[in-house]
Amino acid sequence: MAVSLTPYLHFRSEARAALEFYRSVFGGEVQISTFAQFGVSSDPAEADLVMHGFLRTSSGLELMASDTPSHMTAPVGTGVSLSLSGFGVDDATLRGYWDGLRDGAREIGAELAPAPWGASFGQLTDRFGVVWLVNIDPGEPVG
Repeated sequence: MAVSLTPYLHFRSEARAALEFYRSVFGGEVQISTFAQFGVSSDPAEADLVMHGFLRTSSGLELMASDTPSHMTAPVGTGVSLSLSGFGVDDATLRGYWDGLRDGAREIGAELAPAPWGASFGQLTDRFGVVWLVNIDPGEPVG
């Protein structure tokens, strides 16, 4: 049996928009369940908030996301970055992901460019406040 580690992103009310944006960047299918579908919505205005959202791509990337109802404290500044890395993979695929995530980005921490370790590296904060690191390495992983 395999074990997987999947990032789970939390938003106040943007989970649906974030998952659809990431689907436009990475491809795949989005599955969404709302608080109303599970009968746990205490505020009718929040019935359509995402209780659990899931994106799975044909290349194996997975992301989960949810909204935070107003009666709960929304997580802020979790100190987590998501890293997209590839060793000897299709350069164009990772550059395409970078370009997609860059669209509407709040901040470009480092443009995607050659790095001292021989890879191309970039860092940005996307339109939803999620920090992404992209590392394109033409060689083999160390270790």
